Amino acid sequence: MIDALSIALAQINPTVGDVAGNVGLIKAARAEAAQKKANLVVFSELCVSGYPPEDLVFRPAFLDAVATGVNELAALTADGGPGLIVGAPWRDKDQTYNAVLLLDGGKITGVRFKHHLPNYGVFDEYRVFAAGPAPGPMVFRGVRLGVMVCEDMWFEDVAETLLESGAELLIVPNGSPFELDKADVRITRAVARVTETKLPLIYVNQVGGQDDLVFDGGSFVLNTDRSLAIQMPWWKSDVLITKWTRGKGAKDGAGWTCAFQPPAAPADRLENVYQAMVTGLRDYVTKNKFPGVVLGLSGGIDSALAAAVAADALGPSRVHCVMMPSPYTSQESLDDAAAVAKMLGVRLDEIDIGPAMQAYTNMLMPLFVGTNADITEENLQSRARGMTLMALSNKFGKMVLSTGNKSEMSTGYATLYGDMCGGYAVLKDVYKTTVFAVSRWRNEHKPVGGLGPAGPVMPENVITKPPTAELKPNQKDQDTLPPYDVLDGILKGLIEGQMGISAVAAKGYDPATVRRIYRMLKTAEYKRRQAPPGVKITHIAFGRDYRYPITNGFQDDGV
Repeated sequence: MIDALSIALAQINPTVGDVAGNVGLIKAARAEAAQKKANLVVFSELCVSGYPPEDLVFRPAFLDAVATGVNELAALTADGGPGLIVGAPWRDKDQTYNAVLLLDGGKITGVRFKHHLPNYGVFDEYRVFAAGPAPGPMVFRGVRLGVMVCEDMWFEDVAETLLESGAELLIVPNGSPFELDKADVRITRAVARVTETKLPLIYVNQVGGQDDLVFDGGSFVLNTDRSLAIQMPWWKSDVLITKWTRGKGAKDGAGWTCAFQPPAAPADRLENVYQAMVTGLRDYVTKNKFPGVVLGLSGGIDSALAAAVAADALGPSRVHCVMMPSPYTSQESLDDAAAVAKMLGVRLDEIDIGPAMQAYTNMLMPLFVGTNADITEENLQSRARGMTLMALSNKFGKMVLSTGNKSEMSTGYATLYGDMCGGYAVLKDVYKTTVFAVSRWRNEHKPVGGLGPAGPVMPENVITKPPTAELKPNQKDQDTLPPYDVLDGILKGLIEGQMGISAVAAKGYDPATVRRIYRMLKTAEYKRRQAPPGVKITHIAFGRDYRYPITNGFQDDGV
C-alpha cells in the first residue's frame, strides 16, 4: 500500500476528429508530468476523440482510429512513467460507450463507461452512446480510484456505488461547456458528492472552442472537508501537479488528502463573456484553417466589438474590416469606423455600395413600378453588403464574421443573405445590453492572452450614440424595437425563463409590448435556422438549446 501520490491534472484543448493531434497533446502533457515526477495524469472526457464527437461515433473508421490512438498511449506507459486516465468512445461487443480508460504498465488496465447520458440542452448523448452500468473502482498501483464521467457527478447514485465498492478517491473527467454562472453549479454538485461520500474529488475539464461550444477549464480538487485544495486557471491549457498523502492531514485521520496550492484568480462575468467569445472564434478559425476574418465595420457598437474580439483572438494582422457606405451613411459612422480600425490596428477598406443599390433599382424597376419604397429597398442595401463581403471571402479565403447580437437574432431584426452572412456569429448569444457592458469592459481591460492592443478599442461615441442600421434617413433601432433594457428583459423571460406572455408582463412590462416581442421571436425562427453558428454564452442559446418548430401553431396566452 502506498501512502503518497503525485497526480497531474491535464487541462488540454483537443480537436474533434483529430485523433492523431489529440494523442500528441496527451503525449506532451504526459512528458511534462513525467518531468515533474507525477505517478498519474488525468485528462478530460473523450479527450482522444475530442468532445463532443456527435455522429462521428457512428463511423467504424473513426472508432478504429480512436482504438489505435488509445493502444498507442497504453504502450507509452510501459516506460515505468506516469499512468494515464483518458476518455474515448469505446466499443464493447455491439455497443459504443462514452468511456474512461486507465492505462498503465504498457496496457489498458481498466475501462469504465458513463452511466448517466445527458439528453438536454446542447447534449444528446443517447443518440450516439449506450449507457453503462454504475461503475466500480479501478485499481491504480494499489489505490482504488472511483471514476465518474461528467454527468455521473450530477447524481448521487454513482458516487454512492463507488463508495460502497471501496473507492478511495473520486475522479471526474469532464467535457463541461461554458455558460454564465456554471462554475458555481459545478462546485455545488462536487461539494454534494464529497459531503455524501466523505471522499476527496478531482474534477478535470477541457478548454477551447468546438463549433458553438466553448470550454473554460477551471479544473479543481476538493478535500474531504469540502475545502478547495486546487483551482486551476480558466481559459488556459495547463498541466498542474497535485500532491496527495494517505492518512495525514485528513480530518478523520484516514484516507487521501491533497496539499493546498494557491488558487487561480476567478474571472468576473464580463471577462468570462469576452473570453468565451475570443476562445470560440479563435478555435473556430484556426481549427478550420482559415487565414483570418473579414467583416463589415459600420461605425456601430456591434461591429466594433466583433472586430475587437477578432483582433484579440487572431491578432490584428488577420482581421480585415470593410466600411460599405450607402447614401444614408452618416459622416459620424465613417469617422467612428475609421477610429475603431486605427485603435485596433486592423486593415480598413471602403467600398461604396451606392452603385450596387442603383443597379438593383434599375433591374427591378419594371416589376416594382407603381410601388413605394419600403423594407425591400432597405434589405437590398444589407444584401449588397453581404454580397460584397462574401466576394472578398471567396477571393482571398478569409472567413466572413457576422456581427449580429442575440437581441437582433431573437426579434428577426436582421436580414437573411445580408448582415446574417458569414461563417461564424461571435455575438450570436450576447444580448445588446451585454454588448454595451462588454464593450466598456474591453475599453478598460486587455484580456489575458489577448493579441489585440492594450487600452481602449473603440471611441466612447460608438458606445453612447443611439444604435441605427442607417438603411433610411434618420433611422434608429428604437423606431422598431423598444429600448434595449426593456427588450432584453422581455427576451430573457421568454427564452431563458421559458415564460408565457402573462408571466413576463407580471414582471412589470407592458403586456402589448410583450405580446409584440413574442410574435417577433416566434416568427423569426426560420431566419435563425439559416444563421451561422456562434458562441454559447447563456443558459439557452439559439441552436442546440432552442429547438422550436418553424411551423408552430401554438398560441401562448391567446396570441
